[in-house]
Amino acid sequence: MEIIHCLFVLWILNVQFLIQNVANVDGGRHHNHMNKKKKSEISAELTAADSPDQSPTVPADSPLPQPGNFSSTSCIFNVFDYGAVGDGDTDDTDAFKAAWKEACRVENGVVLVPSDQVFLITSTIFSGPCEPGLVFQVISDLFRNGVDGLLMPPDGPDSWPESDSTKQWLVFYNLDGFTFTGAGTIEGNGQKWWDLPCKPHKGPNGKTLPGPCYSPALIRFFMSSNLVVTGLRIQNSPQFHMKFDGCQGVLVEKMSISSPKLSPNTDGIHIENTKSVGIYNSVIGNGDDCISIGPGCSDVDIEAVTCGPSHGISIGSLGVQNSHACVSNISVRNVFMKDSDNGLRIKTWQGGTGSVTGISFENIQMDNVRNCVIIDQYYCLTKACRNQTSAVYLTDVTYRNIKGTYDVRSPPIHFACSDTIACTNITMSEVELLPYEGVLVDDPFCWNAYGLQETLTIPPIDCLQEGVPQSLEESSLVGC
Repeated sequence: MEIIHCLFVLWILNVQFLIQNVANVDGGRHHNHMNKKKKSEISAELTAADSPDQSPTVPADSPLPQPGNFSSTSCIFNVFDYGAVGDGDTDDTDAFKAAWKEACRVENGVVLVPSDQVFLITSTIFSGPCEPGLVFQVISDLFRNGVDGLLMPPDGPDSWPESDSTKQWLVFYNLDGFTFTGAGTIEGNGQKWWDLPCKPHKGPNGKTLPGPCYSPALIRFFMSSNLVVTGLRIQNSPQFHMKFDGCQGVLVEKMSISSPKLSPNTDGIHIENTKSVGIYNSVIGNGDDCISIGPGCSDVDIEAVTCGPSHGISIGSLGVQNSHACVSNISVRNVFMKDSDNGLRIKTWQGGTGSVTGISFENIQMDNVRNCVIIDQYYCLTKACRNQTSAVYLTDVTYRNIKGTYDVRSPPIHFACSDTIACTNITMSEVELLPYEGVLVDDPFCWNAYGLQETLTIPPIDCLQEGVPQSLEESSLVGC
């Protein structure tokens, strides 16, 4: 009976898939037309509506995992069959756990979250190891004008079970070859978390009360490999929307991530201690970094992302509490940034060690961005940070074809490098930044920054020093 059930449900999904393909004929034609354009033109035209149709293709020989589809061997585990109610009030956690447990045991198992329903789930860890090809599918109802299935946590800290962690909601742990996909929505119910008096400027008289002030990251992938996350809409997270920690081989594409501009600490995608990552063709607007890259990351490729409003795309912060941080081989290209407090940022704390090397920012279009290009090795969240001599060493950072407009409240280019360990081998080429409104700010800031201008920069960056410094502390280069 189980085999018959799997095949019957698979037949229904295949019928839905065919209908979707017919409905998307015009979208496919638009995609083919756009591919004839230059990537820089594509990045300038990305919007929340059309961005998902312009994803770079993942080559077959890429080290990144490949997006998967239902196959003739897929077996479907519908959460309704395990007691889910889907009314938005009933706790459906046990039904999801039961469906996961069964799907985990079979090859190409699919946990199916039906459309046109609202499922309430409390903080849960979905763990492996599982059989190969496991899929968590949140679908939209193709027969109901695309109404999405929706997952959500309890509404705010007062509704959060006391026994549950307030640091995370959905955790996917110890998995290999896992796909999280669909056209559904993950709703974070973040407003009541953002309004806590320990959040920035939420206390009496606009002050921030002392913490701890934990809020859950919405979706976390931990100690897993060969992950694909695609097609979902994630919104209003209490804290980070999506976090990858200790992972290897991650493909994220065609995502929509959103929360209000003033929602605190709501990074869109955060990665740390994670290698071989591709983030493509996604639209991210939130109250913190669109994408943040923490320590221990390497081989990260970001392309065709619309970012803003936000705090930009950030490497860091690194070196907090005198820690050792290594980041290498990061590529950010064909990105459109708008209405953001920062653009392309590298931020480190004084006292750290390690290095950031092999960083490339290329073909970036900016619209009304403050701090467009910034290196800040004096990053500090208070005014009480002491000066320290050690620092994370920055070298081989390239800015190429960075164009657009900036918010004149701050200089568009700011290189504040450590007093004792200079930033080296910074390359500037075809950087043209003009004021969004007001008077041109022509005083970019540099401190202990060395590099090369391949072309004249607008505004001129005469403060960048040529050559290399006479000495670097050897201790800063050890261990990466």
